[in-house]
Formats: sequence, structure tokens, C-alpha cells
Amino acid sequence: MSEQLRYERNWAGNYRYRASEIYAPASVEEVQEIAARSSRVKTLGSRHSFNGIADTHGVHVSLEKLNRIVGLDRANGRVTVQAGIRYGELCRYLDAHGFALPNLASLPHITVIGACATATHGSGDRNGCLATSVRALELVAADGNKVALSRDDGQGTLEGAVVGLGALGIVTAVTLDVVPAYRMSQTVYESLPLARLADDFEAIFSAAYSVSLFTDWREAAFNQVWVKKKETEPDFGREPETFYGAARAASPRHPVPGFPAEPCSEQLGISGPWFERLPHFRMNFTPSAGEELQSEYIVPRASAYDALLAIAGLRERIAPLLYISETRTIAADDLWMSPFYRQDSVAIHFTWKPDWHAVSQVLPLIETALAPYDARPHWGKLSLMPPERLRPLYERLPDFLRLARRFDPEGKFGNAFLERYVTGTAADD
Repeated sequence: MSEQLRYERNWAGNYRYRASEIYAPASVEEVQEIAARSSRVKTLGSRHSFNGIADTHGVHVSLEKLNRIVGLDRANGRVTVQAGIRYGELCRYLDAHGFALPNLASLPHITVIGACATATHGSGDRNGCLATSVRALELVAADGNKVALSRDDGQGTLEGAVVGLGALGIVTAVTLDVVPAYRMSQTVYESLPLARLADDFEAIFSAAYSVSLFTDWREAAFNQVWVKKKETEPDFGREPETFYGAARAASPRHPVPGFPAEPCSEQLGISGPWFERLPHFRMNFTPSAGEELQSEYIVPRASAYDALLAIAGLRERIAPLLYISETRTIAADDLWMSPFYRQDSVAIHFTWKPDWHAVSQVLPLIETALAPYDARPHWGKLSLMPPERLRPLYERLPDFLRLARRFDPEGKFGNAFLERYVTGTAADD
């Protein structure tokens, strides 16, 4: 079962893991044995986090072999999968059986449980983060015993555990609510002035099932607007030449200026399956820019335009370091450690060039500019926000800490990241 340490770095190459051993268990029983005997242990999914949230000086458990589909409940609209499955793999199965997920992230390469544990999201006024699809999960606690949690058990514990940040245990299986399969189209428009959002913010983001705005911040404008429509929308198949002043692109586009469009999902209003339109990138290509850094800040929807104006004031510092920035809307949820807990939100994402020294100089400027709007950084991306500013933004944090102590009384699933940003204790792993 033990393997050589293959995963020295994360997906983007910017973070080096410190685990002393790595295991890739082929069964839940093996996971239980590892959890029970280890003093420090963390889970690895697709390694898409850009910080130390999944790091440890102890044992890493890779979920790559726990990637099977356990079963599809057609009557209740639910699918149960092992925790290591990636969205790209799951989506093809669901679509072939007439089902779908309500939303996806921009990349299909990430694991389901990693995305849910960090409140990773897609886009859309009525779409919650990906974790809102979780109906139930199974995890292995610190003592090696399995724990089953469900929205149907009436205890309310699942809402605290889904965005678990890896602090509660090793999730081995998850049950997701699914919907009937659907088709979508995607159309890209170019050159939308930032000022247009002053009066048309609501109209722009409610114009389709999912809307993303991209900018390199060289101007106070969005280079591209990606509009994703479901076939059930009244104007499906009728793509206007302009979108609030932005012009329809004549050929496929990559979000990053100058990059070829081949890795991107189908555009030009061509109808296709949901799982081939909701992500920005195709499963069989290197996602995004490849070697990169990422940061993201979530602000209340009501403050979004003012927050974007604050970012625009830093354009001269931001633009030289940036591949692209994306703005998306996300619906409120009831998950304790979600940045969208009880607030409709807007996420402002930054894909940086791989120069951490320079990026680390500009992140504090961004975080200071967004501080009046209670911006919350994405759990799996780069931030330099002081812990004393971050922790008070999560009103259910005390409840989450009690839940973590219940499943992991000795803190074996803890690490330096969690002890700094979540528990508020000194790191000693």
C-alpha cells in the first residue's frame, strides 16, 4: 500500500508538500487503518489548492484509487461516488444516464470532495457553490471509525461538515443531488466597460444561467463576457450581436489574451451537453494558464460594484502581474464555513503569473482595498489576510471548532494552515 512520494508539489507547482509518507489506499478499510495509527494525516485530491490547506508533516492519503461511482438513485435524483472521483469523470457518467449537476467550476479536472471541502464554485445568480449539491457524506474520523452524515438525519451536522477544510476527517464517499440532463450554449462578448455595471449589474448577471466577466485590468473594462444559457431559457439559440455594449466574438476565445482557444469549451452559441459548456476548459487539456498562481476574494453581492471600483484603483499595480481576473456571482447557502453563508455573493478571482515575490507585494493592497466589504479569501487560494481579520467573518466558526473536536479530539487532521486561520492556535505540526 505504501508508495514513493510522487506528489512533491501541487498542481500549479508553486507549493511543495512536506509529508513524510504518502499512501494511495484502494479501500475504505485501508483508509481507516491509516487514520487510526497516524498521529498526523491529511488528504490529497487533485492538488489544486495553491496554499498549505492540505499539507502536513505527517502522512498524506491520496484518494486517486477511491474514484468509483457507487450508485445512482434514479427515484430520488442522487448519485453516490467515492471521494477521489473528478468532475470530468462523474459528469460523463451522469449525462449518459440522463442526469446532471446544477453547476460546475471552471475546471473539470478537480475532485468532487476537494471542491466541496473548500467551497469551490461556478457561476450563476441562482447557483450555490458546488458543496450545496451534497446530500450526504461518509468520513473516517480520527479513531478510524466511519461516520455517516446526511441532510435527512435532522441533526444539522452535515451543514457544518461539508465545507470541512480537511479538519474533520478523511471523506471517503459523498452523495450528490442531481437534476435531469440539459443542454447549453456559450457565447463570448468583448469589451464591456466597468462603468456599465453601475446601472446594469443586475441585468448583466441575470441575463443567463451563468455569466462570467474577464479582465486583465489594463483598462477599467472587461475584455470578455462569457454567457452560458440553458436550453430552457426563452431566448436560447438567439444570440444578439451585442450584450450591454459588448460585441459578440467572431471566433472562439481563451480568457487569457494571446492564448489559443483550443483548450476552452465550445463557444459561438453552439448547443451541447451541460458538462461541456459549464466549465471554461476541456478535460483533456492543461487547464487555465498552466503554471500560475491564484487568489480569489468573495464580497457581498450588494457591495460588488464598489469592490470592483476599488480593484480598478490598483490597476497599475495589478495588471503587469496578471494573466486574467474573473468576476462571478454565487447564491447564498447554509454551510457554516462557506464564504457564501447566508449571503448572495460575488467572487473576484485573480490568475497571476508565477512570480510570488511580486504577487505577495500586491495582495495586501488588494486585501486592504476590499476590507470595507468584508472580503473573504477562497480557502484553497493565495491570501495574506491576517487571521484576526479572517476568523470573525465566519459566524459559525465556534460551532465548526466544536464539531472538529468531536471528530478529531487530538487534532491529527490539523496543520499549520488550519491552526493559523481557523483554530487560532500555534502551529506545531
